Amino acid sequence: MYRLQGKIFTAFTLAEILITLAVIGIVAVLTIPGLIKNHNEKAWATAQSVFEKRLEVATKQMNTEEKLAGYSSTMDFVNELKKYIKITKVCDSNELTKCFAKTIITANDIVYETDTELKQLSKDNWSTGTVGVQFSNGVNALIAYNPKATEDPFNNQFSATSASLAIIYDVSGYKNPNTLGKDINVNSNVKPLGCLIKTDLVGGMCITKILAPGTGFNPMSKADCETQKDALGIGECYEDNDYWAGAAKACGGTSNMPSLDQLTELAKYIYDAEKVYPDSSIGLGLSMDEERAKPLLSISPTLEWGTFNVWSKQEFSGANGAYFQIFSKYATAQSVDDRDQNSRLAVCISN
Repeated sequence: MYRLQGKIFTAFTLAEILITLAVIGIVAVLTIPGLIKNHNEKAWATAQSVFEKRLEVATKQMNTEEKLAGYSSTMDFVNELKKYIKITKVCDSNELTKCFAKTIITANDIVYETDTELKQLSKDNWSTGTVGVQFSNGVNALIAYNPKATEDPFNNQFSATSASLAIIYDVSGYKNPNTLGKDINVNSNVKPLGCLIKTDLVGGMCITKILAPGTGFNPMSKADCETQKDALGIGECYEDNDYWAGAAKACGGTSNMPSLDQLTELAKYIYDAEKVYPDSSIGLGLSMDEERAKPLLSISPTLEWGTFNVWSKQEFSGANGAYFQIFSKYATAQSVDDRDQNSRLAVCISN
């Protein structure tokens, strides 16, 4: 407030203006990144939806015209696809990074290299090759054709895209973040990505989570187990402090836990040996490949003994128990124990 020629005027002081600007700056710092993130996520989701619809329309038209099945290579399929959806550039398997980013990052920060690890896209290891594609709307993709693709020209509900190809596509082109689930997406025919451990010994079993008791997952009470056992695939609930049931819950159900056969094959992978006997799953005179076992060793609660144990999906019928696999430096075996044991890792898989 100040007086000029006998009149009183109201105004802000310099200090008040500076404080106001500082508050506005703080609010901007706190809110703008969130707004940008929300904008990007909405933009990616919209671009993904639009692209998927355009691709499905194109492949359905191919199906209607009986042009969907019968190709011996992915390149032959893509050359036909170009007639139904605008493609500006095609790259063969020797130059994939000219059409797609050099790497992609999974949700758990695993990096996949385009020119090596992503050359084989499909779950079933299709032999038709992988091709890089740039679409006219700015979407970049890697495509593998299904040599067993079928067509049904008289069926309007036929899922032509899922029948014919495996695809990884990036709706932001070469721009970051190049992250699966954000600007990069896949269809159901793509092999599991984001594997902490991946071995072809078990039909492509992919370990997506390795959780330690007490930090990665907690035990379930009998009451909680009873209310959730059907959804989780649990046969029977017993006592409180059920760490095995807690492992099943953390993995989203027993269907996402390894079977005893899969643990046997995991042992073969970790010890890089065929000396793990298939009937008893006992291996002696082995030597653990600590690099292969590193994701498990890094969080094992029993690491100080050079051993870690992994729960299987299989319960011990008629008792409060479940099967698990013991991994030590020089031997491995399967055993059974009470489900309240807190020294077994939960391993979650995607097949």
